[in-house]
Amino acid sequence: MSLRKFWFAGLISIGLAACSGGGDERSERGDAPTVVGGTVTQAEFTTDIEAVGTAFANEQTVITSPVTERIERLGFSDGDIVQRGAMIAQLSRGEESADLSAIEARAREANQQLERLVSLQKRGFATNAAVDQQTALRDGAIADANAIRSRISDRIIRAPFDGVLSLRTISPGTVVTSGSPIATISDISAIKLDFTVPEAYLTAIEKGQVIEAISTAYPDQIFFGTINNIDPLVDPLSRSVTVRAILPNNSRLLRPGMLLTVKIVSDSRISLAIPETALIAQGDENFVFVVDKERIARRTSIKTGLRSDGMIEVKSGVRKGTKIVADGTVKVRDDAPINAVVPGQQKRQKSAGPTTKATGASR
Repeated sequence: MSLRKFWFAGLISIGLAACSGGGDERSERGDAPTVVGGTVTQAEFTTDIEAVGTAFANEQTVITSPVTERIERLGFSDGDIVQRGAMIAQLSRGEESADLSAIEARAREANQQLERLVSLQKRGFATNAAVDQQTALRDGAIADANAIRSRISDRIIRAPFDGVLSLRTISPGTVVTSGSPIATISDISAIKLDFTVPEAYLTAIEKGQVIEAISTAYPDQIFFGTINNIDPLVDPLSRSVTVRAILPNNSRLLRPGMLLTVKIVSDSRISLAIPETALIAQGDENFVFVVDKERIARRTSIKTGLRSDGMIEVKSGVRKGTKIVADGTVKVRDDAPINAVVPGQQKRQKSAGPTTKATGASR
């Protein structure tokens, strides 16, 4: 073979090799999308439940007038702190006092008459029927006196428990009807805090659990309390349950009606986790793309739990170390090839074909 023919054959060989190498590269890439790859790892999850609650007094009631009468005297000022049994208001009782005096006199006279009849009965000058009749009169007078004393007692309105009284809205001399409000008394030595949590957190709360509450009135102060009760009924519309906590309030900083932000911290746990960007949610179901050894993405159903710092807890469906599509799921089709790139790992450079060194032949 001549030198010219040898040189021409070498060029053809190099060209065929180059063409073959370019075809392999296109075959390697194909139409597979490039996504961010990752694996199922473990992470710490803490059940932090946040809610908004309303403060209520430990005990609260409206003190009303039991009868229609004129107020003679009020025993409190605006916002007074009173003890149980303290006089709140005194209603007019002049007529009842006069009636009581008359009936007490009648009762004394009936009792004296009864004593004379008993003395005569012992000597045989009074019958048993006369004694019994006089006894009934005496007992009736005593009962009438007790009834009037009860009516007089109703005209002195007292505090039913220790608490703080509301602002005064009436004055002495005012005629109040039966059932009219005199004052509102609230026991705020402790505060009942009612708030709702989703039913999904029912297993994360229990009686006696510590809660934290913050009020916008005192943004730098945390109020601690404990869960006192959990409503046994779940609201079918909101799928939430009402929780009641008790907060000590000896400083009386918290007031009924205040809005407080509630935080419940439960025990932390280590669980399987995936990035939030890897999750595919469809209705009530959740999926993730699992990458097999052939770099084929398989859509796999999983059960999820808590979320924390960009990670989602996985309860079932995959195992630790399983390769997944961590980001770019919108570009992936089920049972389709992908090119997964793991951040932080150096990409391997692939050769386009064998390298051929051409050596010139000297004549």
